[in-house]
Amino acid sequence: MAFAGGGPLGIDHILPLDESGIWSRSSQSAVQNISAVTVLGGALWEGNDTRLGKTFWKATDAMLFADVSAVVAGSIFRRSRPIDGNNPDDWFGASSHKSFPSGKVTHISAIVTPFIVEYGHDYPAVWGLAALPVYVGVARMKSQAHWQTDVLAGMALGGAIGYCMQTRENSWTATVLPRGMTVGFKRNF
Repeated sequence: MAFAGGGPLGIDHILPLDESGIWSRSSQSAVQNISAVTVLGGALWEGNDTRLGKTFWKATDAMLFADVSAVVAGSIFRRSRPIDGNNPDDWFGASSHKSFPSGKVTHISAIVTPFIVEYGHDYPAVWGLAALPVYVGVARMKSQAHWQTDVLAGMALGGAIGYCMQTRENSWTATVLPRGMTVGFKRNF
């Protein structure tokens, strides 16, 4: 039975452990890996000269910045995971504790946000991508790897980074790579 607990918002509590089926760690990792390959592959395939290509490159920026930000934040806050004990108020503990924010949720939130910002108005179905961070967040809580506020912080951090990267005129990654890397492989065919 779920009930309010501790943490910064008073909502953190342990969910029953469930790592079966779609909640398995391998499924969570698959979403993370497939999203990274899709974004990088899409950027290299499409190039930086089309609307879709620019969005892929900006999503690549968002992914990279989000991944680094989550690692740095986890190292600073050093919050224990639910599986490490039932104490959502255990912050600045052992260096092995890196629960806040959820890196996997930050990662996927940062990737989907540029596509939602760019295409959400024209193609409302793109908003369905928002289900990916929700799925990953629930899966992370069910595997007792994160508290509720870890997941919410990951969504906020990833969403903010994705939004900032999408609203930039040019992708940072595309501007530092040689022009040949950002032309797009599809032009070669």
